[in-house]
Amino acid sequence: MSDTTTPRGGIGRIVAASLIGTTIEWYDFFLYGSAAALVFNTLFFPSADPLVGTLIAFITYAIGFAARPLGGIVFGHFGDKIGRKKLLVLSLLLMGGATFAMGLLPTYDTIGVWAPVLLTVLRLVQGFALGGEWGGAVLIVSEHGGDKNRGFWASWPQAGAPGGNLLATGVLSLLAAVQSDAAFQSWGWRIPFLLSGLLVMIGLWIRVSVSESSVFLEAQAKAEAAAEAGAKEEAPVVEVFKRSWREVLSAIGTRFGENISYYILTSFLLVYVTTHLELPKSTALNAVLIGSAVHFVTIPLWGALSDRIGRRPVTLIGSAGMAVWAFVFFGLLDSRSFPVIALAVTAGLLLHGAMYGPQAAFISEMFDTKVRYSGASMGSQLASILAGALAPIIAVELLKDYDSSTPISLYLCAAAVVTTITVAVTRETRGRDLARGRDEETATAPAVPAGDRV
Repeated sequence: MSDTTTPRGGIGRIVAASLIGTTIEWYDFFLYGSAAALVFNTLFFPSADPLVGTLIAFITYAIGFAARPLGGIVFGHFGDKIGRKKLLVLSLLLMGGATFAMGLLPTYDTIGVWAPVLLTVLRLVQGFALGGEWGGAVLIVSEHGGDKNRGFWASWPQAGAPGGNLLATGVLSLLAAVQSDAAFQSWGWRIPFLLSGLLVMIGLWIRVSVSESSVFLEAQAKAEAAAEAGAKEEAPVVEVFKRSWREVLSAIGTRFGENISYYILTSFLLVYVTTHLELPKSTALNAVLIGSAVHFVTIPLWGALSDRIGRRPVTLIGSAGMAVWAFVFFGLLDSRSFPVIALAVTAGLLLHGAMYGPQAAFISEMFDTKVRYSGASMGSQLASILAGALAPIIAVELLKDYDSSTPISLYLCAAAVVTTITVAVTRETRGRDLARGRDEETATAPAVPAGDRV
């Protein structure tokens, strides 16, 4: 095992580039979710029933998730062939461009049905870009970092999710505080989307400075040598599903409860607080703001803990805790007290961080280098369709049909149980040498005495 593949300053630059890039991309992605709950339902999907308009807005929100596996396949294929860096630059450009364009879109009152159509197309571009972003960002850090501290280093790109949500919610919260509802509804909502253009320029300036990892370059050299010798290799995505389909299922299950809980705790929260509890949107936005700040700080701490006790135990703390918190969460929201609502969101995101912090290293360590981008991307993005894409839609529909939070709590608890069972039956990956393939590890593994075999 190697633990000194990258100097401290080097890994610091890699982490900074990945963190800033993922923060910007998640800012763009979450901005849409917040806007779908607050303004898109009336500006692009006008309806007499506020919940119906919100439901339609969240359907287009889910469409963005539908494009993520395609992005994972395309970015994963080329990322495994030509490198992580080039694809990370492209994903940032696509995401930022789509978000900036959203800020320029005319509304339904101006161009009619073309408004939601164009919004949906841009949402698809967002999803495609994000489908390739996650795998590349966590892999480039995982492959540069050493075996002993990989959980800590790889968790920093994960912190880009609450970082982006913190940024998006903070901008929206600030605008809500200084603008009237009419001004925000008329033009104020465009400002955060247009701001994305500036953020992307900053992200690109930092991201182009990173280098490929020695782990990837070594694997690429081996692949080129094999090709020159006449060996034929299948496309990475084909090889993933032929040889690593169990790992893909493990990645999906690991992300299932984490994905659903995050979008319930952040995106659906805005709907529940403003529509069901009829509280000001600033109440929900500020609660998410506080929770996201704590989430951002604690994710790397959970990642560091996974370096000490393992990926599985830390993830299980989060998933088992979330199964219980699902029933406490809405009871606290129903208090209508801002401090209590903020506590509910913060505690929920703290438990989510226990699942999310170790996840980058955990999933990266499941796959060999030559298919790692494809495998990690496919596992994570398929989970996003099954979990995150549907979570706000299912939650809104349950609230509309039952006018109660209990069915939503049961849904959230069931999702957490799925992750708990998956992680419980998945083998520990902490300390794996990413430069060695599974076949090499098996070939050099010490023989197990007959009496010690299970």
